[in-house]
Amino acid sequence: MPTPIVLDCDPGHDDAIALLLALASPEVEVVGVTTTYGNQTLEKTTANALRVLELAGRSDIPVAAGADRPFRRELVVAAHVHGESGLDGPVLPPPRTSSVAEDAVAFLARAARERGPLTLVPVGPLTNLARLLGEHGTEGIERVVLMGGAIGEGNITPAAEFNVWCDPEAAQRVFSSGLDVTMVGLDVTHEALLGPAEEKRLRAVGRIGTFVAELNVFFSEYHRRTYGWDGAPIHDAVAVAHLVRPGLVETQFRNVEVEVDSELNRGRTVVDRWNRTGREPNAHVAVALDRDAFFDLLVERIASLG
Repeated sequence: MPTPIVLDCDPGHDDAIALLLALASPEVEVVGVTTTYGNQTLEKTTANALRVLELAGRSDIPVAAGADRPFRRELVVAAHVHGESGLDGPVLPPPRTSSVAEDAVAFLARAARERGPLTLVPVGPLTNLARLLGEHGTEGIERVVLMGGAIGEGNITPAAEFNVWCDPEAAQRVFSSGLDVTMVGLDVTHEALLGPAEEKRLRAVGRIGTFVAELNVFFSEYHRRTYGWDGAPIHDAVAVAHLVRPGLVETQFRNVEVEVDSELNRGRTVVDRWNRTGREPNAHVAVALDRDAFFDLLVERIASLG
């Protein structure tokens, strides 16, 4: 039986690719999509989630809008990476459908009751999930596979990855929740660099593959300017791939704490990889990726969408 999941996202180029990969994977059933601020404002990320579902012919999947800002921090969005729409590049029409009336947290709580045990795949700031834990606890949630954090350097500051930096208090609540948490961070997702060779493979498999390739053309511009890379890391798709194809990502069970006090190190995920602190492990931390197998999976699954 497929694993029921909810993708909590802020589309976003890599979020859109992650959503398409999940829709194309029989190992999981996407029972809903919840949205948050992050790569753009909540209004824009919600519209983008609806547009991607419509592109894939899956408007039957409900979308519930959630947090429009962090718990305590000022709202910051990544328009410098994802553009004014949050999904700049290939032009998609405005959504014909709408999000459900239910708030994301209420939707998640109900889905956990009705469809649990549920796996949550948060690939944006963790505010929605932290609110869920604070208001409803962990009942019905079997597992969390998140894209965020880093063992090494960050991508919004030298110390921190963007999703965790946006709302470090929310992230700390998730890591300390006692749930089965997997952290797929930059150390691994930066290996998932989608470049011209992969774009060519995707264009060859049809309409959706061409859309993904065109998304990546725009997404690559920031990474070329910033890192000198010929391509872009499709971070969020790695979290989905880990869920649908165990073995692609190697993990280690370690303690992870989130820095919430230091402004210099705000949002740093402090991973005790070598057991220096003696603290109990609380997360499976991604440390390696089979890059070739990942892109083989991505191309195969995107091809199945037509």
